[in-house]
Amino acid sequence: MTKSHYQSVWRRAWRLTTLGAVLSSALVIGSAFAQAPAPAVRDVDRIVALVNSEPITSGDVRNRMARIEAPPGEALPPPEELARQVLERLILERTQIQWAAEIGIRVDEATLTEAEASVARQNGLSVPQLHERLAAMGMTPAGFRANLRNEILLQRVREREVEGQIRVTELDIDAYMREQSANRAPEQTALHLAQVLIALPDSPDATTLTQREARAREVVRRARAGEDFAALARDFSDGPERAAGGQMGLRTADRYPSLFVEATQALPKGSVAGPVRSGAGFHVLLVLENRNLNLPPTHMTQTRARHILLQPGSTAEEEAMARRMLEWRDQIGAGQARFDALAREHSRDGSAREGGDLGWAQPGQFVPEFEQVMNRLAPGEVSEPVRSRFGLHLIQVVERREVELPTRERREWVRNVLREQKADEAYEDWARELRARAFVEYRENGR
Repeated sequence: MTKSHYQSVWRRAWRLTTLGAVLSSALVIGSAFAQAPAPAVRDVDRIVALVNSEPITSGDVRNRMARIEAPPGEALPPPEELARQVLERLILERTQIQWAAEIGIRVDEATLTEAEASVARQNGLSVPQLHERLAAMGMTPAGFRANLRNEILLQRVREREVEGQIRVTELDIDAYMREQSANRAPEQTALHLAQVLIALPDSPDATTLTQREARAREVVRRARAGEDFAALARDFSDGPERAAGGQMGLRTADRYPSLFVEATQALPKGSVAGPVRSGAGFHVLLVLENRNLNLPPTHMTQTRARHILLQPGSTAEEEAMARRMLEWRDQIGAGQARFDALAREHSRDGSAREGGDLGWAQPGQFVPEFEQVMNRLAPGEVSEPVRSRFGLHLIQVVERREVELPTRERREWVRNVLREQKADEAYEDWARELRARAFVEYRENGR
């Protein structure tokens, strides 16, 4: 692999160690560190660099390397190259932390305590339980709080020196949307198609060809007249995805046959294309989604769900509550109980008085562990107990709908993309400048 590839992987892997990652997955990172195989003989920590006379040790480098995970489907650089990159990143961090101290940025104990409590909540633990988990991983609470303090300092200094200076104008947004609309590459197009395949034999005669094409055209007519495409696929399709209503899955356009892309790339969601002839037969295609990944979606799926929330105080109590929720689930399925009535009686959430109704929610509104389960439920279906940082949930999806995303929200989506791009570029420039002003001495032999 090339050096540029490894640098790209490193930048993505590095994001795992930002403040947001610490607050959401600190225990995962800690677990990776705890599970890393220890060498039979551990090297004595030695100074590998001085940053304005402040040392960075080989232990600092080892500990940071253990916290880094490769992004899915990617590989990290070889250990020696990774160690070099980690050292450079630690040098950059150290210069920024020193700068934060110089300009008076501080993290008080109350902020640090709240950050620690946030980590505990997001992992479904109390703070004492968090400390026990850290001890099992070989991490002390003091060391963990020191890491948290540094992460908060880094975030605050970036916000002050970089992000607070970023401006995105309406003209920037207009220019971005024009550029992305004009340069739509297949790998940047999200395409979700469903098909009805009217198969042809290897060497069809004229009569068979005419009959099969007529059948495909009849499917097109009925689909455009508003008949349910999934039902048409189950009744007529010879394709392997027939049982799934013809759906072939959401993927980038370059992973679909070019014949399908050419027939659908200019069509909006809900359009029917075809019949399209291939070696396999005649294809009737329904566009379920077709959008530029560099532009905001024009529609979103909203879900109306309700839940019952219980808040156990111990592991034994959690197990008992989970069993009770499974009993409620069985009773609801058998028609012996109503979800809303159980929510009013038992739920510890503010939605209890409304029968657990959470109203219409858009993607990203709920915590991931809740939303992932909710998204897999069909309307009317009840989940098994779901654990989140708030407690145990029993979830029922009431209904779903597609709504158009307002222009204002689409432009705000672009504004956030541009702000992040500009902030990343400005941060890299600022960090390099700060690094250039620092006195850095490498100690190859640790002396």
